[in-house]
Amino acid sequence: MVLDTSRPEPVRPAGSAPGGFHTTAALPVLHRGSYWREALSRTFGAMHITAPDGVCSGTIRTAPLGRLRAVTVEGERLSALRTHRLVARGGEDGPVVITLLDRGVARLEQDGREAVLGPGDMFVYDMARPFRLDLPQSFRTKSLVVPRDVLGLSESGIAHVTATPLGADTPLGGLLSPFLAALVDGAGTYSPSTGELMARNVVDLLGGLAGEVLGRSEADTSGGNRALLLRIQAFIDRHLQDPDLTPEAIARAHRISLRYLHKLFESEEATVGRWIQRRRLEECRRDLARHANGSTIAAVAHRWGFISAAHFSRAFRAAYGMAPSEWRDTRGLAPHPPPPARLLSA
Repeated sequence: MVLDTSRPEPVRPAGSAPGGFHTTAALPVLHRGSYWREALSRTFGAMHITAPDGVCSGTIRTAPLGRLRAVTVEGERLSALRTHRLVARGGEDGPVVITLLDRGVARLEQDGREAVLGPGDMFVYDMARPFRLDLPQSFRTKSLVVPRDVLGLSESGIAHVTATPLGADTPLGGLLSPFLAALVDGAGTYSPSTGELMARNVVDLLGGLAGEVLGRSEADTSGGNRALLLRIQAFIDRHLQDPDLTPEAIARAHRISLRYLHKLFESEEATVGRWIQRRRLEECRRDLARHANGSTIAAVAHRWGFISAAHFSRAFRAAYGMAPSEWRDTRGLAPHPPPPARLLSA
């Protein structure tokens, strides 16, 4: 998002470190709200920013640390919302933001969790998935914006540490919090190689801290993934008749990324799309076996979400080795039920 250059650009304070600097202080009150929203979205990624009238003000300082960026934000109360639409527009490879809440309080929602945070708490949010961050009073945050491939966590690992308070009450947390603050404060004064090395040390420490969080629930992780998969499969069964049932719609409904959804289905040896098709074919097969309904093959196909009767017939033959009409006409003669639907390679 490009800042409106028709408005006066704030001047960098004398002696400030190299990098980006934005402030609303030099702007007319009328222009502060739009400038502040644009500056935040330009720094972190597109977000819907809301704040009460008259309090859209603050400063943002950024400095590079190799491939990472250090960001300090001071401002009045605000809410930031990143929606599915904004995620789709920005791509699914958005960065991960590691933040120390230096002043104020916050509430973060992501991946089905809600974290209430106070001064000294660290937290993580992922720009590749929707989230909501509320800062109900004046605040200061110090953040590292980290490309997800630098972070060294799997997608499921990232999803387990978002919206989880990473307090200073653990040995690693107590070490990481002041280290992160000092690194962000000094960003721009280090050489590029030194800055990136220090930033990677913070990332390594976060990985260890995340390991502690994941380790506390390690026994539940596999079961938790399995429980989520079963909930998603039940959701698919409830919505089979909807022709708009897609992997994207399923991921949105469960507030997870599309990548994570596909990862869950790896244990089923089927893509999400093939799973949906298999369940639709099974329901169509059952309906065609019932003489009482008197439905045509096309009507049965449409009832279970197939838009094209021709596509349904091809998929049915590929899965069961016979046309839908053959199965309907011979279902009473078959000594055994037909084999499960065969999945074509994705």
